[in-house]
Amino acid sequence: MFRILLILLLSVSLLFSCSKNKAKKGPSVIVGGKVKEGGCRKFDFYCKRTGRVIDSSDINVSPEPTDQEIAILIYYEAVEALKAGDAFYAEKKFREVESLMPQDKWASKASLMASFAEYSRNAYSNAIFALERHMKYYPADKNIPYAHYLIAMCYYEQILDEKKDLKPLLKAKEKFEFVMQMYPNTDYATDARFKIDLIIDQLAAKEMSIARYYMKTKKWIPALNRLKIVVNQYDKTIFVEEALHRLVEVYYRLGLLEEAKQAASILGYNYQSGEWYERSYKVFNKKYNTKKILHLPSKIFLKKRMEIIQKYLKEDNNATVVDVGCGSGEFANILKKY
Repeated sequence: MFRILLILLLSVSLLFSCSKNKAKKGPSVIVGGKVKEGGCRKFDFYCKRTGRVIDSSDINVSPEPTDQEIAILIYYEAVEALKAGDAFYAEKKFREVESLMPQDKWASKASLMASFAEYSRNAYSNAIFALERHMKYYPADKNIPYAHYLIAMCYYEQILDEKKDLKPLLKAKEKFEFVMQMYPNTDYATDARFKIDLIIDQLAAKEMSIARYYMKTKKWIPALNRLKIVVNQYDKTIFVEEALHRLVEVYYRLGLLEEAKQAASILGYNYQSGEWYERSYKVFNKKYNTKKILHLPSKIFLKKRMEIIQKYLKEDNNATVVDVGCGSGEFANILKKY
């Protein structure tokens, strides 16, 4: 009887021990390690997503890994997955690290990297939400400037066509300006200045596109207002020269000759040798024509070109020569003479 009772007690004890060990999950990424002084081991870990074994020489893992050690290994597994291009899996793993160690420094790192993973897979709305959450939960994080910059980049990456939607343009500009104002001596501010210049060019392009439409439909006053925005607000963009010429045209159409001459004089002072100034000059001088110098090619040059054309025509009997050169039709007309 005593023997039976002892066997039962041992069985229950063994069953309890097995269930306890089964419930305790170890880091699945660990595959081996070397014993160090002090009883600790330095582990290599295996990234299931990439199939690579990584030497974690800077991570000390004890024979019975703590939650922090497990979290660190999962963090590096997520980094490897992100490098391999699996941002979705990486984001899940970074969130796992954050939930394992919510009060540890690795939590803020994982939170920011999870946000970056969303950004890297073009999930910009998710990334913005995640970054705003990160700044709320980890306000003391030293990477807060980067979080602000990444939010600006999320809006910037959503700029598809300035003619259709201005919201991403304006939001990106607002966020980049915030980065420049709050963190002026950082690399983020330097890049933000460059991005703002590009955004301003696109905003000017939007105004010019609308102005051209109004001019095409002969709505001179709305066109005038749009052109003034380009000249006054976006005077450092590539569109200001055309905008000044269009002002000359619109003022002239409206019979405001003095205003037209004033716009033309500003254009001439700043862009006298430009194409748009010549066009403005022609508004007041209808008979003025720009001289076109046509450099006729030599007969040898023409002969070689004709041989090339004939070669292609022989290869394709259905082919027809439409034009030769840049598409102006001038070179084809010259060829007819020969």
